[in-house]
Amino acid sequence: MSDRIANILDGKALAKKIKLSLKDRIESIQSQVNRPPGLAVLMVGDNPASKVYVRNKEKSCGKLGINSYGRHFPSQTSFEEVKNAILELNQNPEVDGILVQLPLPEHLDSVALLNLIHPDKDVDGLHPLNLGRLVRGEEGLRSCTPAGVMRVLEEYEIECSGKNVVVVGRSILVGKPLALMLLAKNATLTIAHSRTQNLAGVTREADIVVAAAGKPNLISKEMIKVGATVIDVGINRIPNPEEEGKFRLVGDVDFESVAQSAGYITPVPGGIGPMTVAMLLENTVLSYQRRMGI
Repeated sequence: MSDRIANILDGKALAKKIKLSLKDRIESIQSQVNRPPGLAVLMVGDNPASKVYVRNKEKSCGKLGINSYGRHFPSQTSFEEVKNAILELNQNPEVDGILVQLPLPEHLDSVALLNLIHPDKDVDGLHPLNLGRLVRGEEGLRSCTPAGVMRVLEEYEIECSGKNVVVVGRSILVGKPLALMLLAKNATLTIAHSRTQNLAGVTREADIVVAAAGKPNLISKEMIKVGATVIDVGINRIPNPEEEGKFRLVGDVDFESVAQSAGYITPVPGGIGPMTVAMLLENTVLSYQRRMGI
C-alpha cells in the first residue's frame, strides 16, 4: 500500500474543462462566419500508438464541432504524395490546422514535410517560424505538449517565477520549447539529458521536475526533494506482467514511489496526454479565429 502524500494534477479533468470552453467559442464564432473550424491530421502507416492518438483527436473534433479532414496513407506512400496533400490543405480555406502525425516511416523526411505546412496552420507549433516566434517571445502557435504542461501549472497555481526547474529531456517536441516557455515565466532553468552527470543530484535541487526523456520509470523517489512538483510527460508502452502479450502505459516517473515524497504529481495516463490533445484543439480554434479576423 502506498502512503501517498502528493496531490494529483488531473490533466484529464482540465482538458475536459478546456474543451467545453472551446465548444462555446466555436459556436459563437461560427454564428458570425457561417463555417466551422477544420483540422486535418495526416497519418502514414499503421503505428498502433499513432492510430490511438489520431482516433482520439478525430473523436474530440467531432464533439467540439470541428470538421475533420483526416488522411490516412499506407506505409509505402511516397514523399511527393504526402507533400502534395500538405500543399493542397495549405490552400484549402476550410482547413485551419494541419498536423502530421509522428513518427513517420523511415523513408519519409519528417522535417522537410513539417516545414511545408503553412506556419499559420501549424497547430503542432513545430514550424521553424513558430519556434522562432517562441524564442523571441512573440505571439504564435505553440507546441502542444509543452503548452499543456504550462497550462497545468497555471491551473493549479504552481508558481514558476524564481523557482528551480529541471527539465529532463531536450527534444524539439518537448524539452526545448518547454524550456523557453518556463524562462518566459522567470523560472531558473536546468535542462538535463542522457549525458548529464549525477542526474539525481541535479533533480533533487529542483522545486519542479519535468520528466520528458522517454525512459520508463527513470525518475525515482530518491531523485525528488520532499514537496516538489513532478510533471511526467513520458508515455511508454511496456509489457504487462499480469497479462501475457498485453501492454500497459507508464511514464518516465516511478509514480508509486515518487508520489510518497512529491507535493504535486501528474499521473500516466490521465496527466499531460489529454492536455496535449486539448492544446491542439485550442491551437486549431486560435488559427480559425485569426483567419476569420475575429
